[in-house]
Amino acid sequence: MAAHVHDHDHHHHHHGHSHAPADFGFAFAVAIALNLGFVIIEAGYGVFSHSMALIADAGHNLGDVLGLGVAWMANRLVQRAPSPRFTYGLRSSSILAALFNAVFLLIATGAIAVEAVQRFFQPQAVAGRTVIIVAAIGIVINFATALLFARGRKDDLNIRGAFQHMMADAAVSLGVVIAGFAIVATGLNWIDPAVSLLVSAVIVAGTWSLLRDSMKMTLHGVPPGVDEQAVRRFLEACPGVCALHDLHIWPMSTTETALTCHLIIPSGHPGDAELRRITDLLRDKFAIPHATIQIETDEQDCALHGHAV
Repeated sequence: MAAHVHDHDHHHHHHGHSHAPADFGFAFAVAIALNLGFVIIEAGYGVFSHSMALIADAGHNLGDVLGLGVAWMANRLVQRAPSPRFTYGLRSSSILAALFNAVFLLIATGAIAVEAVQRFFQPQAVAGRTVIIVAAIGIVINFATALLFARGRKDDLNIRGAFQHMMADAAVSLGVVIAGFAIVATGLNWIDPAVSLLVSAVIVAGTWSLLRDSMKMTLHGVPPGVDEQAVRRFLEACPGVCALHDLHIWPMSTTETALTCHLIIPSGHPGDAELRRITDLLRDKFAIPHATIQIETDEQDCALHGHAV
């Protein structure tokens, strides 16, 4: 991690920078290629077998292919170097991609639900065995592509969105397989839309947390996993600090967090080594790799900011 120190009178800024996020380019390329090929096959067999569940699943997969494309683009953009116009680079594009994926997934799921309700009133004979075979292939493809993103889902909200898309698709395909077996066993065609509605509810429940977290990040809320009060207590407990103010913690991307604050130290500047210790601990203990700390020495500020804001 590079460290840069700038002194301006009694002000001090210390910055820590993390490494670029992992490159999932290969995973995105494989996922898009496999799913696009399967969409074409599944849609064709859906029309042939008169299965709304297969057609809806194909449409859902197509939406996910588009979503994966957006996520892949964001994964590349976050690695772009900062410029005079974009001084943080394009890191926040990964947050926008995560939000887009969450919204798109909910819209696609809503479309499935609407189609399922309509099919209740306009039932059609469904070729159950064809549905089972095609949907089973979908389970294998979606689960395999989800595994490509498994290692990055805990650290990167954008990758987590891609992972959830693939797992959601596998769940949809599993529901379609179950519907196929039930139709073959009973001959009841209403099972096809009923299972589609059930799977839609499961997807919405699983997508809600992604939507909530990406919305919070878009609005520069404290990222999930960062305890603002714990960070505040840590900074207040640093040697010589009598108070702090203007503490701000926000996501620069789905993998990087930034912090700025003012520390009031009446005894004077604590030295570069102490500030490096503080920012190293912020990085290692709180996963905040980019910190800017300004030092103030006016004792009157201690009284003014004794109850930190």
